[in-house]
Amino acid sequence: MANQMALSQSICRVYFKIIFFMERFVGPFLFLFIRFWVARIFWDSGRCKIQSWPTTVMLFKNEYKVPFLSADFAAFSATAIELICPILLIIGLASRFAAIPMLIMAAVIQCVYLCSNEHIYWSILLGLIICYGPGKISLDFFIRKWLGPKDKDSQFC
Repeated sequence: MANQMALSQSICRVYFKIIFFMERFVGPFLFLFIRFWVARIFWDSGRCKIQSWPTTVMLFKNEYKVPFLSADFAAFSATAIELICPILLIIGLASRFAAIPMLIMAAVIQCVYLCSNEHIYWSILLGLIICYGPGKISLDFFIRKWLGPKDKDSQFC
């Protein structure tokens, strides 16, 4: 009985050490990778849109047809989101706020233009950033440490 208890405790210690290592060292790089991955997708799309603005507007008039928005406004706002939000996401500044319009845009693409599992994956990754933040390798994290509460017991949202 004592041997089983010692074995259980040893297994738990090893498990918690692995979890601690993953949270402390692997997690921040995973969130950095997620931010870069999603940012690249939107950035590349935004760059394509500004290469030929008349073609972009024509696509929004004839192909994408976003409901309730004029083609010009939809093209401009989509391009602005695709060029501004990825930069914020990469540097980790206002990452949660930058991820929200990207998530809305992925939902609009999914519902209006092209139903694809890829958009669901983008949404999951953006949802992680919105819910958990950009991770420790970000300006948001450093600003939070600098401006946030100094006592260990207080919560910072």
